[in-house]
Amino acid sequence: MMSIGHFIITFIDFIGLWVLFDRFGNLKGFSLEEAALFYGMVHIAFAITEAWTRGFDIFPRLVKNGDFDRILTRPRSTVLQVLGYDFQAMRVGRFLQGLIVLFWAIYKLDIRWTLDKVFLLIFSILGGNFLFSGLIILQATLSFWSVQSLEIVNSFTHGGVEAAQYPLSIYKSWFRKIFIFIIPLACIDYFPAMAILEKSDPLKSPLWLQWISLMAGVIFFLISLLVWEFGVKHYKSTGS
Repeated sequence: MMSIGHFIITFIDFIGLWVLFDRFGNLKGFSLEEAALFYGMVHIAFAITEAWTRGFDIFPRLVKNGDFDRILTRPRSTVLQVLGYDFQAMRVGRFLQGLIVLFWAIYKLDIRWTLDKVFLLIFSILGGNFLFSGLIILQATLSFWSVQSLEIVNSFTHGGVEAAQYPLSIYKSWFRKIFIFIIPLACIDYFPAMAILEKSDPLKSPLWLQWISLMAGVIFFLISLLVWEFGVKHYKSTGS
C-alpha cells in the first residue's frame, strides 16, 4: 500500500508538469516529451537512492540512540553496516512511476537509438544514484557534530530532484552554476539527455562533455565517502 501511495504521489508531480506544458506549449524550446526524459531519469535515480541509503537517511537516530557505537565494534565497514541497517522496498512506487514516464518519453520522441546511447542512458541513471547517495551520506556525516536534521541538505536532494526534472537552461546563471560545479546534477541528467536527444544545447556545452559528464556522480560519491571517513575518525561517541 505504501508503494502504491508513493506511485500516486509522485505521479501527481508529473501531472503538474503536464498541466504546465499544456498551458504554455513549450518551455524555452523544450517540449513536454523532452522534459519527461529529464523527469524519468532523475526520478528513477532518486528512487534507487532512497531505497538503498535509508540507513544513512535515519543516521541521526542511530547516533542519538548509541547504535553507531555498536556498529564501530564490529569488524566490517561502517558504510556497509549503515547501508544494511534499513532498506525501503516501498520506493519501488517512485521507481515504477519514473520508469513509466521515461518509457513514454522514449516512445514519443524521435530518438535515433544506438547501443552507446542506451548505455549512456543507463549509466546516467546510475551516476544520478551515486550523486544522490553522496548527498545523503554527507547529510549523515553532519550528524557527528549535530544530530539535528539540517534541512539545507534536503534542498539539494529532494529540491534537486524538483529542479533537475526541468531543463537546466531555463534557470538563472547563478543557479545553473550551483548544479554544474557544486552539486553536479546537470552532469547526470541534463547534459547526457542533451546527447541522447542530439539537441543543440542553449548552454553551448560541447558534445564530449555531454558524454563523460555522468562520471561526476561517481566522483562526488567517492568524495562523500572520504568526508564520511573523516567524520568517523572524529566521532566522540554518543555521550548519553
